[in-house]
Amino acid sequence: MRKAMAEAEVGDDRYGEDPTVRRLQEYFAEIVGKEDAIYVPSGTMANQVALRTWTKPGSVVVAGRNQHLVQFERAGAAKNSSIQFALVNDRTGELDPSEVESELALQSYFGLEVSLVCFENTHMHSGGTPWSIGGLQEIRRISAGIPVHMDGARLFNAVASQGVEPSEITKYVDTVMSCVSKGLSAPVGSLLAGPSDFIDHAKVERQILGGQMRQAGIIAAAGLVALKEMRERLPEDHYHATLLAGAISDRYPTCGLQPENVRTNIVIFEHPDPASFISYLKSQGVLAGTISPTHVRLVTHSDVSFESIELAMKIITSAP
Repeated sequence: MRKAMAEAEVGDDRYGEDPTVRRLQEYFAEIVGKEDAIYVPSGTMANQVALRTWTKPGSVVVAGRNQHLVQFERAGAAKNSSIQFALVNDRTGELDPSEVESELALQSYFGLEVSLVCFENTHMHSGGTPWSIGGLQEIRRISAGIPVHMDGARLFNAVASQGVEPSEITKYVDTVMSCVSKGLSAPVGSLLAGPSDFIDHAKVERQILGGQMRQAGIIAAAGLVALKEMRERLPEDHYHATLLAGAISDRYPTCGLQPENVRTNIVIFEHPDPASFISYLKSQGVLAGTISPTHVRLVTHSDVSFESIELAMKIITSAP
């Protein structure tokens, strides 16, 4: 990956002249079955660009209460797009279809325009849960006539978990963003794909948000390696996560974690004192974080070997 970055052919992406960026965008658009794509610095920016492109001030976006766009983007939707969310239950990782249907009817009754339905796949807050194909089909059906956007930051974990091609998941949405900097292990960058007219508008919104880059081929080269070479190893991360989940469940039987439900690379569980637990892990060389005042999160990735997982399991099982 670093060799590809060092040897990358570059140009000025502001004018569409960077050949490596163009190849990355074209390849991503091809594998997710969309007409075009743009490269941006982060997943958060990709989501914010999508919102600004699809919506207008005062319109409504139907989304899950716990998805990244709602909880972890610093109220960016309100600041950048002046939209309001209509939030529905996504506790299982998928939007509750009956609540989406009810919310659409309610917004219509009050004369408010629903400009977008948005969801996250995989769903980080529920432990990296991938959407079922049936769930995708149902949201597409319910949202007839309304654009659907997928926050697919970890789309390729969903792909690996379900053993399907990316387009078998993304064909149910109008636009999709995905990060090459998470499980795919590139140092930076995300992509947003959709219809060509949408992407033309999205390029303007990207520039407004400060995401237009110049000789970005240096980092886009890493993105190409990530998409072409790193996808096949994601099941290894998923297996490692199930091992961690088993050790955690054995050590903390009441933590609310069911190892059989860990399907990708994220392990989330309840702990009575997350700060002390995380501090202990760090002292032993294991890094973890929190997603709430009561819940700990661990994520497996390409830099964590099987031997490291075994060591982490021993450290967790001996934790105070």
